[in-house]
Amino acid sequence: MRDPDVLVGLDKADDAAVYRISDDVAVIQTVDFFTPIVDDPFQYGAISAVNSLSDVYAMGGEPLTALNIVGFPTNVLDLSILQEILKGGAEVAAEANTVLVGGHSVKAPELFYGLSVLGKVHPDRIITNSGAQADDRLVLTKPLGTGVLTTALKNGTLDPRQLGIVTGHMRRLNRWAAAAMVEVGVNAATDVTGFGLLGHLQEMAANSGVDAYVYAESVPVLEGALEHAASGDRPGGLESNRRFLANRTTISSKCDPVRVHLLFDPQTSGGLLISVAANRTDRLMELLEANGELDAKVIGEIRPGAGGVFVLP
Repeated sequence: MRDPDVLVGLDKADDAAVYRISDDVAVIQTVDFFTPIVDDPFQYGAISAVNSLSDVYAMGGEPLTALNIVGFPTNVLDLSILQEILKGGAEVAAEANTVLVGGHSVKAPELFYGLSVLGKVHPDRIITNSGAQADDRLVLTKPLGTGVLTTALKNGTLDPRQLGIVTGHMRRLNRWAAAAMVEVGVNAATDVTGFGLLGHLQEMAANSGVDAYVYAESVPVLEGALEHAASGDRPGGLESNRRFLANRTTISSKCDPVRVHLLFDPQTSGGLLISVAANRTDRLMELLEANGELDAKVIGEIRPGAGGVFVLP
């Protein structure tokens, strides 16, 4: 279906859909849910809600309302677990000034939880994944490694301190990172989730008609992620991403192979990947730091090209 008021739809695989209501208001619509990523039900609910809201922030928007989406195996798990999951989601919604207005649940063989989120943005201020321009700088606001570390949790090799670190990063809203990029004015953005850093960057480069260069040593990673990746705690999605991107990325032989693993690592509730004009980069980094985004780093640049992604040491 075609509608001139659909400002962002399916054609560019963007983070959310955007529909124009008037000259001054467009609504953002998105949905996301997944199976448990940590053992604590409250934290699982909170992380899933953060992840769902992230799509609105990546578009430069403001979330307004949310609906719970639940699949719950009532014959296996006690309803008190569901209560904790919903409490975690509600806490995050309140933190995001988003009104939780209801939802829908079904009996399911496997637990899943997430949100359908409605947001708003000015039609002329939408940030998409297709506006990157030559000479932009690439900024990543959260470190990589959530896929590796949560796989280590499943494998029983993650210590409690590392679990606390990765949970804290997944639990943190992208609200303040988005506020910084909206204030500065950036050319493109996306949130880094299941396709990994390079997967989402490849979409940005292809949609924008430019080449993207990433400096692997500049990419922030979570404490312990390199060690766990080296020891084999790598999720299946990491290898799937690598196979899918094999003909779409060029990786220097001088790069640390373990660090390269993390560039393909599927993220849960990852940070924002931002393409910003070179002369606005310092201001963006200042605002990110002021907003508490202390892990944000400049990780690469955009050059003229036709959708290639190049990884250098």
